[in-house]
Amino acid sequence: MREWPNLAAMMFGLARAWRTRTLFRFYRDGAWRTMDWESFARQTAGLARGLRAAGIAAGDRVVIVSENRPEVAIAEVALMAIRAVPVPAYVTNTVADHAHVLRDSGARAAIVATAKLAEAVRAAGGDGLDLLVVMDGPPAGTRGFAGLVGALEAPDDIEAETALIPPTALACLIYTSGTGGAPKGVMIPHRALLSNCRGGAAVLRPLRPAGEVYLSFLPASHSYEHMAGLFLLPSVGAEIVFGRGIEQLAADLVAVSPTLMTVVPRLLEVIRGRILVQVARGPAWKRVLFEAALRLGQKRLAGERLGLAEWLVDAVLDRVVRRQIRARFGGRARVVMSGAAWLEPEVGRFFLALGVPVMQGYGQTEAGPAISANRPDDPRPDTVGRPLPGIEVRIANDGEILVRGDLVMDGYWGDPAATAEVIRDGWLHTGDIGALDADGHLWVTDRKKDIIVLAGGENIAPARIETRLMAEPEIAQAVVAGDGLTALRALVVAAPGCDEAAVTRAISRVNRDLAPPERIRGHRLVEAFTQENGLLTASQKIRRAGVIDRHRGGALRPE
Repeated sequence: MREWPNLAAMMFGLARAWRTRTLFRFYRDGAWRTMDWESFARQTAGLARGLRAAGIAAGDRVVIVSENRPEVAIAEVALMAIRAVPVPAYVTNTVADHAHVLRDSGARAAIVATAKLAEAVRAAGGDGLDLLVVMDGPPAGTRGFAGLVGALEAPDDIEAETALIPPTALACLIYTSGTGGAPKGVMIPHRALLSNCRGGAAVLRPLRPAGEVYLSFLPASHSYEHMAGLFLLPSVGAEIVFGRGIEQLAADLVAVSPTLMTVVPRLLEVIRGRILVQVARGPAWKRVLFEAALRLGQKRLAGERLGLAEWLVDAVLDRVVRRQIRARFGGRARVVMSGAAWLEPEVGRFFLALGVPVMQGYGQTEAGPAISANRPDDPRPDTVGRPLPGIEVRIANDGEILVRGDLVMDGYWGDPAATAEVIRDGWLHTGDIGALDADGHLWVTDRKKDIIVLAGGENIAPARIETRLMAEPEIAQAVVAGDGLTALRALVVAAPGCDEAAVTRAISRVNRDLAPPERIRGHRLVEAFTQENGLLTASQKIRRAGVIDRHRGGALRPE
């Protein structure tokens, strides 16, 4: 991969090389439409000129609030090109959430998708907003996106400016999910995202990527999708297809047939649960075929040789059973990369055995975000893969994962004290507990601050237990607690249609594979954890501390 000084220069340079190649596909006005690289470059340069004329200067922070669409990438690169700082934010943010991001970042301008989002951002910003740009519209008191882009002239002048931006310059400000308090603005320099692009390209190299189609449906305001969908995958020549939202994901998978996807573990857990329920409810002969396909697939995954008869049966099952499972992902998937949270190894092995190339990666916003990933030619579902090239990883004496390299953030915006807590002697202290094996694969076991200390002194890592619980079809969400208690307790949200008895049976199944101190000795069914009740972040992470605080007493009462 060519060395670029910054992301804007990379995107304009690729546009010059790939003028007529399709960059984006998106659904608008009832049909799928495309945008080539040259159109992207011209619109980006036009918006850069328009924003500068509207008063946006180097260093200004500009909040972007939109669902995934080409205008998000255009706005990001345009701002980077004039050395302004994009601040991606979730469309699901409340007015209070927007107010926090605007106030904390000091942004006095915003680019939003719709008039409805403009109302929310305007209410959050009050008199502090000098410029509000709307992609669809614009309503009164705002500027139109297309009007700022203006005539689609050659991008040469703006592209020339980007060559002068050093890799150490601030590229963007991305806010953490806020699981441990108020979201903090992570200062991500160009060098961090460029490091992720180089490392990600190396992971994909065994595929010899050419003509790849990537379905982007996770929010681009999340650091994981932001890096992968807006920069990494365009840099290797993939076509980026912006999905129509999680509600239409199943239809989009069929319509797009992507070869590359990034997903969160919960989506895989839900799909696995639905498959198992359908198999259990189906005829006995289908259940026998499915179990045979799963068993032989897991045998191959474990490196065991199949006998001739098994090989012949396996080939038939691949067409009869696995092809139907692959069809749920569009039928052409070459990489389904899971990240943003821990994926239970059993879930990974399940899909790999059934022909879906699920791999797990690891990272955090403070690291650009990608730190490690499994590779298509070496899937290890029990680990999060090897560190990406150019990244140093070591394990501290207390088990914390430490990271060093170009991918590390510059710090938290306006919070030098918090920065000093996590970056020491050049090493990012991730707050995660893990280990490196002899082959250099990284294991992540839990968050350091989430470790539970039972009354008997046992230290328990809850994340692994929670993921095992949520891998059961009967359990939608789970939080494990037990500090100061003699045994672990669980707060459980039942899956739709499942009752207390079904949940109890699921917990019993999980307990069979856990060590005695890890077993759940009591549980309570509770209401779903949602953004509306404050127990789920915009990136769909459960606020463990909030859940536990809300349900103290009952199943969590001291003994």
